[in-house]
Amino acid sequence: MRLRLPEERPTEPPTGFKIAHPVLSQDGTRAGFTGVSLGGALPYGVVADASCVYGRRHRSPARLCDCGFHCVHERAAAEALLCTAEHRAAVLLDITVLGTYIRFELGFRYARQRVRTATVGPCTCGARAVALADAGWGRPGWRALAAACAGCVRGRTSVSLAAFARLAGDGLRVVAGSEGETVNVDPGLPEGLGVPELVAEAALLQARLDWFQSRLARLEGGEAPK
Repeated sequence: MRLRLPEERPTEPPTGFKIAHPVLSQDGTRAGFTGVSLGGALPYGVVADASCVYGRRHRSPARLCDCGFHCVHERAAAEALLCTAEHRAAVLLDITVLGTYIRFELGFRYARQRVRTATVGPCTCGARAVALADAGWGRPGWRALAAACAGCVRGRTSVSLAAFARLAGDGLRVVAGSEGETVNVDPGLPEGLGVPELVAEAALLQARLDWFQSRLARLEGGEAPK
């Protein structure tokens, strides 16, 4: 006899987080998202139903299949996925889990979802994003988009964050990530150095540079180093 977990009957739909690539239809009239794993070939809208990516005739999520939408419980867990090279251009989605779902330790696999908020990271140059621009790849009929600042959009196909939200519809909010989320790395200068100490360090570096230049001049002049 197999033990089954108790059936959940929440008073409110569960919520979760995931990452995805924003996409724009070829004619520029629709916007949506495409996943970063199994369902990446099937763009979806703000409100969408899952289907089996293997073409099997069962409802998602099936217990003996890994089809269905996926999300994690914690925002930090989804943000961690954005650190990988292949996911740097993805956006963070705050979603509501609808319909049937299967709960796991880290998240859900479920039948239907609503994307509430899409948080767009910085442009590749590091500046705050003001638009989503052509990322240089896509799916049949859909262009993948990536965060872009005003200076990097240039001639690429692009939409503002507000325009993307309007094209996607269903109350989607699209926001640029907070500038406060940027991690500044300490360059490693010793602590406690004041102006006199920094002047002394600069003088030492200049003296070393003068020595190297004098040695180089001797070598170029044909004089053997002593």
